[in-house]
Amino acid sequence: MAVKKMDEKAAAKEIVRRLKKEYPAARTALKFKTPVQMLVSTILSAQCTDERVNKVTPGLFKKYKTAGDFAKADLKVFENEIRSTGFYHNKAKNIIGAAKMIVSGFGGDVPDTMEELVTLPGVARKTANVVLHNVFGKVEGVVVDTHVRRLTQRLGLADTDDPVKIEKQLMSLLPRSEWGEVSYLLIDHGRKICKARNPDHKGCVLNNICPSARLDFK
Repeated sequence: MAVKKMDEKAAAKEIVRRLKKEYPAARTALKFKTPVQMLVSTILSAQCTDERVNKVTPGLFKKYKTAGDFAKADLKVFENEIRSTGFYHNKAKNIIGAAKMIVSGFGGDVPDTMEELVTLPGVARKTANVVLHNVFGKVEGVVVDTHVRRLTQRLGLADTDDPVKIEKQLMSLLPRSEWGEVSYLLIDHGRKICKARNPDHKGCVLNNICPSARLDFK
C-alpha cells in the first residue's frame, strides 16, 4: 500500500478536513474565565503540561483575581505557588512583570493586539496567538507547540524545526479561517495518535496521505 501523494496545499486542506471530523471539539485544554487568567495559564504552560497547569491555577486564580493582584504579588511567594509548573523563577518574574505593564500601560486590561501583547514580559507570538484566539476571537497566526512542530514535519507541511518558520509555512498553506483551529486539531491528534514515540499508524486517519506513515500493518 502506497502513500497517496498530494501537493502541499491540497494535503493541508485534506488533513484539516479529516482532523475536524475526528476531533470536533478541539480547543485549548487550559481552563480560564478572564483574559488575565488565559495569559497567566499560557505563560505557565511553557515546558509544562496543560493538565499540570490546570491543577495549579484554581488556587492561584482564587487568590489573584486581576492584573493588579498579580502585579502586587510577592516574587518569592509566587515562585513557590507555581513551582510545580517548572522554570518557576522565570515564569514568576514574567507574570508579575507582565501584570505590572498591563496595569501601568494598558489600564489593567490585557491588550488585544499582537503588537501590544508581544511587548509584555514572557509573551512571544505563540502565547500572543493563544490569548488572541481564545479570549478575543482574533486570529493573527498559528500556535506552534511541540505537538505542532512534530506533526507538521511528519506530515510534510513544514521542512524545518523552527517554530516561527513553521508558523509562516502553515499560514501560507491554509486560509486564515483555519489558522486558529488547526493547532488544536494537531495537538489533539498528537496526544492521541501521533505520539513522539511509537505513533499509531494503523489507527491514524491520515495514514494514506502521511509521508511518514508505515502502511505495512495488517
